Amino acid sequence: MNFTFFKYQGTGNDFIIFDDRDGSFPVSESLIIHLCDRKFGVGSDGLILIQESEDYDFHMEFYNPDASQSFCGNGSRCAVAFAHRLGIIEETCTFSAIDGVHKAKVVENEQVEVSMRDVSAITKYENDLILDTGSPHYVRFTKHLEKEDIIETGRSIRYSDRFKNEGINVNLVQVLDDNSLECATYERGVENETLSCGTGVTAMALGANKAYDLPSPIRVLTKGGELEVSFSQNEENYTHVFLKGPAQFVFRGDIQL
Repeated sequence: MNFTFFKYQGTGNDFIIFDDRDGSFPVSESLIIHLCDRKFGVGSDGLILIQESEDYDFHMEFYNPDASQSFCGNGSRCAVAFAHRLGIIEETCTFSAIDGVHKAKVVENEQVEVSMRDVSAITKYENDLILDTGSPHYVRFTKHLEKEDIIETGRSIRYSDRFKNEGINVNLVQVLDDNSLECATYERGVENETLSCGTGVTAMALGANKAYDLPSPIRVLTKGGELEVSFSQNEENYTHVFLKGPAQFVFRGDIQL
């Protein structure tokens, strides 16, 4: 059967997206792994299915390149841009995902803003922070990001005895002088560095507020581009968390499955 796919990217985080409102996509672990493979498939940091929802504008089903599932911040922004392209939504929408319900808005210049989950628990682990922003994240602050090896550090933490079973995303972040951050991320599921990670950027911004009292909004410079995180903070609780940045169409194609 022939399927049309669309390739989108958000600050270098790239995704294969299918319109699966008819429920015909043949989901299987082996197929997802194959399609995400950069040498033998289409190649991406994840695969997204846009599906029908009885209660919301659409449902986003997200798969990592190893076929595991989680919420994806940049993927959700690309999903919203795709839904807007299809005419499913106008400028604003509400959609469901694996971690619950999200609101989103398409703004000018291919920018998309999406609501993230509330965060009430930021845990200290040795000298670092752990929090869940839809996916679990490990945040380590450094003063010399350019000297760090994110792949070596990421793998050493992700496959440590503490995290090897469930996995964790690892973020190295440097605080800059203008209420902004610069970062590098190692993603579980991808098992490599990615140019950007939306849930990771959100985790770093909230962690920077906790550790350094940086106010909202916080600008985050990823290797793939710039994102912005805004939030409300009351003691240990973070609410009204939004992730904003570009979500851009790259190309479309057809594939026989």
